[in-house]
Amino acid sequence: MSAPLPSAKSPPSHVAIIMDGNGRWARERGLVRAEGHAEGARSVREVVRTCREVGVRWLTLYAFSLANWQRPQAEVEALMRLLIRFSEREAVELKERGIAVQVIGDLDELPTATRRAVEHLVASTRPEGGAEPTMTLSLALSYGGRRDILDAMRALAVRVKAGQLLPEELDERWLRAQMSTRELPDVDLLVRTGGEQRLSDFLLLESAYAELYFTPVLWPDFREHHLLEALDTFARRERRFGLTGDQVQQTRVDA
Repeated sequence: MSAPLPSAKSPPSHVAIIMDGNGRWARERGLVRAEGHAEGARSVREVVRTCREVGVRWLTLYAFSLANWQRPQAEVEALMRLLIRFSEREAVELKERGIAVQVIGDLDELPTATRRAVEHLVASTRPEGGAEPTMTLSLALSYGGRRDILDAMRALAVRVKAGQLLPEELDERWLRAQMSTRELPDVDLLVRTGGEQRLSDFLLLESAYAELYFTPVLWPDFREHHLLEALDTFARRERRFGLTGDQVQQTRVDA
């Protein structure tokens, strides 16, 4: 039975998902790992649609990490082809639903055909006339949170060395402005499927105050009702951001 839809004011603004378990799903069925990734693409479609319907404004998916380059070449190549298919097949629907696609990470590290397909997806879903998208779908590709922070620090060091910035001027605002995630708000809810309970170098700075939700459900089996259960759990949690529970309650009364 599906979990109830969250109330209108309860959906998180930014949901991030670590889509784990594709390989195990395939192995349990005697299939090659690529088949698990292909089935996982169906979950992506359902989750994107559901997030848009319940009012999530930002959805970020961990599609391909820096560490994933170490996987067998055949699996990496299959993932790159899958990204091409996703970019080609989903562009029209995403555009119609007002969902804009962007990329975090280093798109230039992807094979040329994959990079061009993703770039076309980003361009084709970009709102016209400066309009606001209904939802922004961010794909983390060749992404690593530590490297994103390190690259931003290096960029700032260059500006300091050139005399464009003073060390005492540097703060989190400057750091985040140099990161590939600079257009993303902080993560409200971070979901990881597949039973593991770690961040795996995903949105480390951006998830500093995120609510974490871990589920044993393998990503290819993750469907609308699983997402709604995660959203319902989020809606029931009290987010304190360093305050006490009493202070949070008083803030709600004052509001």
